[in-house]
Amino acid sequence: MEHLSPPPPHTIPRREAAAAKLGVNLSPALPLSPSPTPPHDAEELWAQLATRGGIELQDSQRQLLHRYLDLLIAGNQKMNLTRIVDPAAAGLLHVGDSLTLLPLLPKKPHRLVDVGSGGGLPGMVLAIARPEVKVTLLEATRKKADFLKSTADELGLGNVTVIPMRAEEAVRDKPTGGGMRGPFDVAVARAVALLPQLAEWLLPLLKPGGVMLAMKGPKVAEEIPATSKILRRLCGGKISQIPAGLPGVEGHLIVSIPKLRGR
Repeated sequence: MEHLSPPPPHTIPRREAAAAKLGVNLSPALPLSPSPTPPHDAEELWAQLATRGGIELQDSQRQLLHRYLDLLIAGNQKMNLTRIVDPAAAGLLHVGDSLTLLPLLPKKPHRLVDVGSGGGLPGMVLAIARPEVKVTLLEATRKKADFLKSTADELGLGNVTVIPMRAEEAVRDKPTGGGMRGPFDVAVARAVALLPQLAEWLLPLLKPGGVMLAMKGPKVAEEIPATSKILRRLCGGKISQIPAGLPGVEGHLIVSIPKLRGR
């Protein structure tokens, strides 16, 4: 996905092929602002973003967010999890960026799936901020899935489930697939693929009334026409582009698409 972490080499041909097939230009999903400097102390920023989402972070949650970043940066020494290894920048562009989703989540307990979770963004952060939400992290790369499982265990996140599976396999019926069509209220993805491909992966995971939230950059407008053409088949509703509102960072958008009906 990443504006924050480049796609593994084996995924690049798939993205280029998808772009050519869909007739859109391939551009970074979430471009980084050059040398970002957090506008606030990390915890002050997190508290601000949490308040925007209607919650108040407890001391224990702030400690878990710091510990998660430590584990992410340490794990990055063994595998490609992120390009951002400076703790201050990670506090903004990893934790802060993930927390911008909070205002768009249902207020009541719900089920959320993070597709192509990579190092756990945004799903792990959301699981810490909203412990009553059941979060599934879907990650195809076994080493990354193992990292996510060990991290969730170390942080004591009983609301996190890790499934080592590709998104296209997850939505296929058993026994050849994961049989995961329709159980989720929210499906999120951050810098994983072009928007039409994300719609193909995320919308089938949702129950009617659920919502797909894709974290993208300003060039997502180029991907909207191709996405609109396939939404009727996927039972998707109107596409909304919502500014993420991350202080000090421009161009981050959240694309919201509701699931209207059916499978």
